[in-house]
Amino acid sequence: MNRVFKMASVIWVLCFLVVGFPTVSSAQGKAVNINTASVEQLSLLPRVGSVVAQRIVDFREKNGRFKSLEDLMLVQGVGEKTFELIRPHISLAGETTLSEKVKPPKSSGGGDGS
Repeated sequence: MNRVFKMASVIWVLCFLVVGFPTVSSAQGKAVNINTASVEQLSLLPRVGSVVAQRIVDFREKNGRFKSLEDLMLVQGVGEKTFELIRPHISLAGETTLSEKVKPPKSSGGGDGS
């Protein structure tokens, strides 16, 4: 009987973790499809405002779909630093599921303003 109780407790805890885990980090697993996203959706990415988002859309309309995530760095305003911040939040396929602006992490740098 004690063994059954322990097993049931473990199963209950695992179920709680599996069901509760997605609510712990809401931005995880959510992405913006850079091949189909609107200016508004692209603007949800960290360090991407409406001007850069419009450049992404314009670039896509002129050159076709992005073939790799790194191609995004061909867009003026998306350098290596910005790309590394947005990389976890972008995709080349699927639906755009990101619905809130992603805040960039606070830098713990030397305070040089850059």
